[in-house]
Amino acid sequence: MSKATVFIPLAGRIDSSNVPEMERQILTLMQEQPDSVPVFDASGLVYISSAGLRVLMKIRKAFGHEMEIRNVSPEVYEILETTGFTELFPVKKRMREVSVEGCEVIGRGYYGTVYRLDPDTIVKVYASSDSLPLIENERKMAKMAFVHGIPTAISYDIVKVGDSYGSVFELLKARTMNDLLVAEPRRADELVRSFVDVMKTVHAVELAPGTLPSARDIWMGHLDTILQWGSVSEKQHARIRKMLCDLPDSNGVVHGDFHMKNVMVADGEPLLIDMDTLAQGSPIFDLQGVYVAYQAFEEDEPGNTLAFLGISAEMSGFVWRKTMEYYFDAKDAETQARNENRIRLLAAVRFLQLIGKTDLKANELAAIRVRHTRAHIDELLEKVDSLILE
Repeated sequence: MSKATVFIPLAGRIDSSNVPEMERQILTLMQEQPDSVPVFDASGLVYISSAGLRVLMKIRKAFGHEMEIRNVSPEVYEILETTGFTELFPVKKRMREVSVEGCEVIGRGYYGTVYRLDPDTIVKVYASSDSLPLIENERKMAKMAFVHGIPTAISYDIVKVGDSYGSVFELLKARTMNDLLVAEPRRADELVRSFVDVMKTVHAVELAPGTLPSARDIWMGHLDTILQWGSVSEKQHARIRKMLCDLPDSNGVVHGDFHMKNVMVADGEPLLIDMDTLAQGSPIFDLQGVYVAYQAFEEDEPGNTLAFLGISAEMSGFVWRKTMEYYFDAKDAETQARNENRIRLLAAVRFLQLIGKTDLKANELAAIRVRHTRAHIDELLEKVDSLILE
C-alpha cells in the first residue's frame, strides 16, 4: 500500500531569524504523521537563506528518505540551483496558470482537449485532475523519440488550467492531419501517403531491448481483460494468445495509438503527439489502431466517423484502404488480404478493450458491438493462424 503524503508549507522569507521556528514546525508535522511521505510546498516561499537550506538537509538526513519540494518560484529556484540544492532534492518549479476561455479547439481525444493559445502556441489540457504523471511520462517519451529521429512535438512547459494540467507546445500554424483532411478532402491521397510515411519512419527506429514497454505484453493484458469481462470466449482467448506468444521479438518502435488526430502538421512538417503510448513490437500493433479508428466504430454506429473525425464513412474507408496499400507497397491481393485479416483480428481485441473501458456495460450499442466483434473473431480465426505480417 502506498504511503499518504503530508504537505509541509514553506512560506515568506526563511533566514537565520526564523529558522529555529521553521525547524520546530516541520518536525512537529512529521512526528504527527510518521508513516507519511513529506512533500514541501513552496508556493508561498519568496526567499530562503543558506541557514534554511541547512535545516532542510538536516531534516532529510534525520528521517532518512527523499523529500520533494514543489511549486518553487523562478527566483527561489535560482537560489536552489546556484547552491547545488537541486542536485540533492527533487525540486519542481511552480507552474504558470493559463486560461483557455475563448480559445479555438483544434482537437479532442480520450485524454483531453487541444486548444490554440495564440498563433504560435497550443496547449493540450488533460481531462483528469491527476494527470501530472501521464504528462511527465509523455514528455519523457517524446524526448526519447526525438533523439532517435522520430518526428515529434515536445512540450516545453507544463501549466495549470483551472483544476487540470496542460502541456504547452510551440507549433506555428499547426493543425492535425485529420483537420487538414476535413478541410481539404481533395488532398486525401497526399495526406494518407504522408501519414504512412510518418508511420514507417517510426517503425524503422529500433531501440535496445527493454527500452520501452513491450507491445505484445500490453496486448496480452488487453486480451486477459476482455476475457474477464466475458467479451471473448476461452477458446478465442487461447487461440489469439498463442499467436501473440508466437510473434517474434521486435525492438522496433510503435506509437500505440496511430491515427490522423495524433499527427500535427506544422509548417508542412508532420509531427507525432500523444507519445505516452510508445512501445516496442511489430508494426501490426499500430496498423490495428488505424482499423479501429477508421472502420470498427462506424460498423454498428453509422455516422460515427462524421461525428468524431469529421469525415464521411466513404472517406474513412478510403483512409484505411490507402493506408494498407501504401504501407505494404501494393502487394498482391492475396498477401494483402492475409495481412488485413491479421490486423483486423488484433484490432478486434483492442476494440473490445476500448468498449469495456469507455462505454457503460449496460449500453445497448456496446452489447451489439461486443456480439458482432465476437462473431468477427470467429470468422477471422477460420482464416488466421499467425499475426506475423508479410
